Amino acid sequence: MIVVPGEIADAMDVPGLTIWDGGDVAPIREARFYVPSYMAGEWAFSVMTDLPLLEVCQLPTAGFEHALGHLPVGVTLCNAAGVHDASTAELAVALILARLRRVDDMARAMPRGEFIHERFDALADKRVLVLGAGGIGQALTRRLEGFECEVVVVGRAAREGVRGREEIAELLPWADIVVIAVPLDDSTRGMVDADFLARMRDGALLVNVARGGIADTAAMLAECGRLQFALDVTDPEPLPADHALWRAPGVLISPHVGGNTTAFLPRIARLVRDQVARWQSGAPLANVIVS
Repeated sequence: MIVVPGEIADAMDVPGLTIWDGGDVAPIREARFYVPSYMAGEWAFSVMTDLPLLEVCQLPTAGFEHALGHLPVGVTLCNAAGVHDASTAELAVALILARLRRVDDMARAMPRGEFIHERFDALADKRVLVLGAGGIGQALTRRLEGFECEVVVVGRAAREGVRGREEIAELLPWADIVVIAVPLDDSTRGMVDADFLARMRDGALLVNVARGGIADTAAMLAECGRLQFALDVTDPEPLPADHALWRAPGVLISPHVGGNTTAFLPRIARLVRDQVARWQSGAPLANVIVS
């Protein structure tokens, strides 16, 4: 049995799928290939313990840390690497431009009828440090090429065109903009801490389109005013309405919408169709996180 959420099933237009968006587990007890609902709560992953025949869990997200604790032994976990690259890279560019050109401040000034006319920062000639050489980091780098800025990409290990993580400390004072595009794992959790931020130059912009747990929220709050922040993800998330980060100076927050665009459904449908075909034919699956 192949179990997928309704919206993905509609986009796939493949016969024989079982649609499940939550509720009674009985209809999907015989699931062998399972796709959780996009941006679903813990229930979508804890249900896997009630699926005794399950072989594959295909996530609709690039992030996978939220599923690991619920994955039964012997079940293969795959993520949606590649599905969200373009949309997340687009949002990263939008956040950079909005904060540099203070579009967020202009929007807040509109109800007051306030005409903000100043000389704002350009992305042109800026030095951008992209932390993450995976699909999102590569997609972002391609999009930045047309903005006449200098881009340095950092990956887990150095290779042609990519610097290694051990160089981050020396690169931070160089950058005008730092973009976080790494997965959340034991090596990146809390990576953006007080020491990391202290190394950034005055007025620099930190953009996080990865996971909130990569950045220390208290450390960011302590640097608000000296540094700027554009965050699609936060810790905690959702950010409580009374949280100080909402009203901190120089901070722009979007509500974790990097991949949630019109590009999502056709791209996840293509991935799931391909993965199902691979699984049915016995071919190796793509994007395997745990096997």
